[in-house]
Amino acid sequence: MTDRGIDEGKRATLKRFAALGAATPLVRFSDGDGSEVREAIVGYLAATPGAHFSKLRDDLQLGTGETQHHLRRLETDGTIEHRKDGEYKRYFPAGRFSTFEQRALGYLRRETPRRMLVALLRSPGASGSEIASAAGVSRSTVSKYAGKLDTAGLLSRNDGYSLERPETLLTLVVRYADSFGPEAVELAGDADDLVRYDP
Repeated sequence: MTDRGIDEGKRATLKRFAALGAATPLVRFSDGDGSEVREAIVGYLAATPGAHFSKLRDDLQLGTGETQHHLRRLETDGTIEHRKDGEYKRYFPAGRFSTFEQRALGYLRRETPRRMLVALLRSPGASGSEIASAAGVSRSTVSKYAGKLDTAGLLSRNDGYSLERPETLLTLVVRYADSFGPEAVELAGDADDLVRYDP
């Protein structure tokens, strides 16, 4: 691919996300100095909250220094915020998500924890073996990540496995399903059947 082809691909990606960014109430800038890139970042984070630095940079086809510069500008003007998540720095639209939701989005962006959470949303009270089968991982992997999810306040292991605030988790999965992957999209399609109304 030529440099021109790369530039055109990057430009198209930025324009697509900039259109999302320009349509959000989060945009607080109007200068011409890189604003299309910042609008693209805002649009990307509106659709993909909790994305970490490298994913954001790669998906928007930006350079490392370029990404750092624009993220700093957006944080300084209060448009976005970040949360440390282990070795990751995850970014969110500012003031839009609670601490619980930010932690949940961080784990939903990781494949194995996401599959485990989706399995428990589908089958509350599933056993470790059932979760392992649904997530396509070993029983020991389920135990390892269950400990992390418990520490994060997303899962309780007091009496088997049960989700904390399952309605909030389901809402996040459904709202951002396209940014999570096929199992989330499939769950979102079945969400009406999973929500139980019990007056």
